[in-house]
Amino acid sequence: MTQASDRVRWTTEDLKLLPDSSSRYEIIDGHLLMTRAPHWKHQKAIGQAYQILNLWSISSQLGQTVPTPGIIFDDADNVIPDVIWMSHERLATGVDEEGHFTIAPELIIEVLSPGTQNERRDRETKLKLYAERGVQEYWILDWRLQQLEVYDRQDALLKLSATLFAQDTLTSRILPNFSCAVTEFFR
Repeated sequence: MTQASDRVRWTTEDLKLLPDSSSRYEIIDGHLLMTRAPHWKHQKAIGQAYQILNLWSISSQLGQTVPTPGIIFDDADNVIPDVIWMSHERLATGVDEEGHFTIAPELIIEVLSPGTQNERRDRETKLKLYAERGVQEYWILDWRLQQLEVYDRQDALLKLSATLFAQDTLTSRILPNFSCAVTEFFR
């Protein structure tokens, strides 16, 4: 009989041994997660989210917007969110020598890929990890439904605070004076 302690725990070092391919590898709680190259509309939504947030960042001068960064929280939690925003204060202390982020950004955006497993990863597994690590806001974009879910930090959890559709306007509790029509994410 196999004991639970005998299961394979993936680490950041293990990722360095995997082949360089079109797959994207992430580790959460020692579990290896692999995703393939997504639909082009998924990538377009990432580009739109980056552009919208980056324009706000440039005008506010409060931080940086980064598409698909590596975040290495520790050896067992290593992820690549679609877009992040991090304040200058966190940037000053949250980057390792290889240029990877090592602390949670204030905001993470994930764009959903089709499939139950992909949705569960973003809505449950990553939501839990991001809450544990101190993310303040988490946005989940669904390009198929043209919908945006906003999760806000409430105590130690990220809780769904709004589900917005194309005709709605997004504002942010953590980004001063940020406002955007949700439809802009899906142009």
